[in-house]
Amino acid sequence: MTVLNMIVAKQLKDFKKEVDKIIEKDGLKKDEAIFNVLRDYIKQSERILFEGDGYSQAWEAEAAKRKLSNYKTTPEALKVLKSKKTIALFEEMGVLNERELEAKYEVELEQYVMKILIEAGVLGNLTMNHVVPAALKYQQELVQVIKGLKDIYDEDYKKYAREPMDLLDEISANINKVSALVKKLRKDIGKLDNKDLEEKAQMLAHKIKPGFDKIRQHADRLEMIIDDEIWPLTKYREMLFIR
Repeated sequence: MTVLNMIVAKQLKDFKKEVDKIIEKDGLKKDEAIFNVLRDYIKQSERILFEGDGYSQAWEAEAAKRKLSNYKTTPEALKVLKSKKTIALFEEMGVLNERELEAKYEVELEQYVMKILIEAGVLGNLTMNHVVPAALKYQQELVQVIKGLKDIYDEDYKKYAREPMDLLDEISANINKVSALVKKLRKDIGKLDNKDLEEKAQMLAHKIKPGFDKIRQHADRLEMIIDDEIWPLTKYREMLFIR
């Protein structure tokens, strides 16, 4: 809100200067001068006007074509606070000086690093302390089912155990993948110890945080497969419908 209000104040200030200049130079009435300035503003702003879905890939491509900025991560967006243009605007409007903007940048970057590290820790603990143990338990139950079918049907058991064997293969594959991803996540976090704040933020944004979605994909798949009685966490559908 601080930034938005500052931008509006800056624009109103510039708008008044331009209107006053036209009145003084061309001798126009106030309403005519306002209309002329607004007409110019509309033409100048065509480059950024867009009435479609601002979250779509189509707009992302269109924004690039119009040479509009599009920061993908928080660290990239926060760097704007350190740009000469931003500093000049804040100082002109008497909101923050350069030293205060630098402090704001460091505080917000530190908060970002702290929050992502907390998310990474929670994700790793939930996965290894809840998701994987539940998957292993269900895996063991399927093994017992397959063994029972083998005892009954002998060499023909595979014909009757096709479904539990497929489930067993899928569960085993997801357990291996999610465990490896969590191990990599923790290893990457360990590499942050000797990095400065900006390096930590960049590594978290570009190397570590993208791994969250990969872990979730395998955890979500296990959630869909594993018996409700074994799964220890609230499932997505249970958040929508009370059992």
